Amino acid sequence: MILYIAEKPSLGRAIAAVLSKPQRNGDGFIELGNGDIVSWCIGHLLEQAEPEVYNSAFKKWQLQHLPIVPQVWQLKARASSAKQLSVLKKLIQQADQLVHAGDPDREGQLLVDEVIAYCGVKGDKLKQSKRLLINDLNPPAILRALQNLKPNSDFVPLSTSALARSRADWLYGLNMTRAYTLQGQKAGFQGVLSVGRVQTPVLGLVVRRDAQIEHFVSKPFYQVLAHLQLSVNDNSTAFVAKWLPSAACEPYQDEEGRVLHPGLADKVARSITAQPALVTKLEQKNKKQYAPLPYNLSALQIDAAKKYGMAAQQVLDLTQQLYERYQLVTYPRSDCRYLPKEQLAAVSTISSTLSCHNSELAQMVAQADFSLVSKAWDDKEVGAHHAIIPTEKAVDASRLSADLQKIYGLIARQYLLQFYPPYCYGETTVELNICGGLFRTIAKTEQQQGWKQWFGKNNHHEAKQQHSATDRQQATDQQNAEQDQLLPPLKEGQQLFCARGETIEKHTQPPEHFTDATLLAAMTGISRFVEDPAIKQILRDTDGLGTEATRAGIIELLFKRGFLVRHGKNILATATGKSLIAALPESTSKPDMTAQWEAALLKISQKELSYQAFMQPLLATLNDLISNAHHAKPEGLPTDLKPKWQKRTGRRTVAGAGRKPDTFIKTPKTNRPKKTTSNNNS
Repeated sequence: MILYIAEKPSLGRAIAAVLSKPQRNGDGFIELGNGDIVSWCIGHLLEQAEPEVYNSAFKKWQLQHLPIVPQVWQLKARASSAKQLSVLKKLIQQADQLVHAGDPDREGQLLVDEVIAYCGVKGDKLKQSKRLLINDLNPPAILRALQNLKPNSDFVPLSTSALARSRADWLYGLNMTRAYTLQGQKAGFQGVLSVGRVQTPVLGLVVRRDAQIEHFVSKPFYQVLAHLQLSVNDNSTAFVAKWLPSAACEPYQDEEGRVLHPGLADKVARSITAQPALVTKLEQKNKKQYAPLPYNLSALQIDAAKKYGMAAQQVLDLTQQLYERYQLVTYPRSDCRYLPKEQLAAVSTISSTLSCHNSELAQMVAQADFSLVSKAWDDKEVGAHHAIIPTEKAVDASRLSADLQKIYGLIARQYLLQFYPPYCYGETTVELNICGGLFRTIAKTEQQQGWKQWFGKNNHHEAKQQHSATDRQQATDQQNAEQDQLLPPLKEGQQLFCARGETIEKHTQPPEHFTDATLLAAMTGISRFVEDPAIKQILRDTDGLGTEATRAGIIELLFKRGFLVRHGKNILATATGKSLIAALPESTSKPDMTAQWEAALLKISQKELSYQAFMQPLLATLNDLISNAHHAKPEGLPTDLKPKWQKRTGRRTVAGAGRKPDTFIKTPKTNRPKKTTSNNNS
């Protein structure tokens, strides 16, 4: 008997639907017509044992017990899924061959592997187990996957990296949380100060951004514009160029090159008025901008937050529904934005399906050029799963909620953009010498809208990167200098006339508070917040802070634990969150450590590093951190929490669903804090 073990019931039922009939539904499994069986986990059936399992004295939180490091790791059945674990244990014993059908990622690999190991599978039975990788829950895709089974042993390194991550997070999160919660109690705080490898650096981002805004002092700076025309009497095609200060002006500039001295700017403006202007450089280029790649989860979450104001977790939940319940999109927790070339065979069917979904998609399909093959189709860039795209399945749009239609529409549109030509424009750069000063302007002329025809003039298809105050001001300056203005016919060496110089006073702006979209963008582009070049490169290679599957949950976790709060669309740190970051060593609230962990975990999955080579340095670091925690003194913590129940405010209202009821968090008694288990990437 072959036993297929899916990650969740919906996947199990989808697998069974394409296999031998007639079928019989059992309690926690489906028996196929040929005697094979499909069963499933319900997410993680197992979890790390609590400290008191290793030593009953650990039930009481005490500094002298830390760090707690199990010598022999133990797993226990989750109370909510113990029944299903019993079902699987019996079926695994009866099976002749096992087929692992967990989700195609690191955690999906571990989730089923740990059940197989827990049930004592060894020898040939373990060696002969197979791996089924499914990205699409529609029958044709599942049948293709079933014809391409791989040895599960090929994925042992991936499972080992997930196991190392799980244990490391348990060690770090549990020990640091206990240490700082106990120190917080000494200051009169009655809650839990949870610390995690990923959640704490994310909190640190928000705390530092809030501090930047709070302490920001705006300062004026000055620009000089030259108003130019062909000659003294010909102002029919006037245009503007911006002054670029020379090295001699550095004493009057800030570190970003902005002129801070109004007298200097006014002097330049006066000196160029009614003066000749010589064209010293004229450069004309035709440029192309290709369509954005199909979505991975983070890119989808960012765009949905920008366009519809949706929280990251909400977007994940909606996409999961489209995947599991309706089979309308492929695997949603993907970190990849590319597609295998074999997907080209489904283009005709998918586009036909989309043309029947709604009028906008029908119009996009009608105008698309399906002979185009964008750079999205690249086998070398595709790992266990590919970008999120629509499937071949059609559904009556009226069956979908408004929010589901929004997410499906984004995914479908991004897919269809692959069959549109690039956005083409001409760019002309002009440099002029006026009274010895350098002035420049850049003008753009649209030549072909291409894929951009499906976006309003002020909309942006890709997530904007979060800017610092300086970055945003520089972007504004550039927009002013590169405005869409018509230039007259020009040539190098041509003499023009500067009718007048103009001084413009501007003020530096503080950075903006994080929103769901910009915090996600910061997590995926976290290297921009790191100075060390080596760490920057690691974070680029490992795709940021957290994973596609965990980022939304990490953000929500920080709200749940009272470290963050929403004010409108803005995300702010609470007094508790600020106090925790202030008390922790700086290394724990910055992404550097997580970057090093992820780099090591990637090496484990690629057989370049052993489990022990990862864990030993981690334990040494943990000992140092716990030693430092003994001297930590959290300050500014709220001490007026209610003794039993603490109302949690700041919950976001989910778009289209009305306001969720307030939830409550039980506040632990002194020296008996609520248990905290190791959440993934906590």
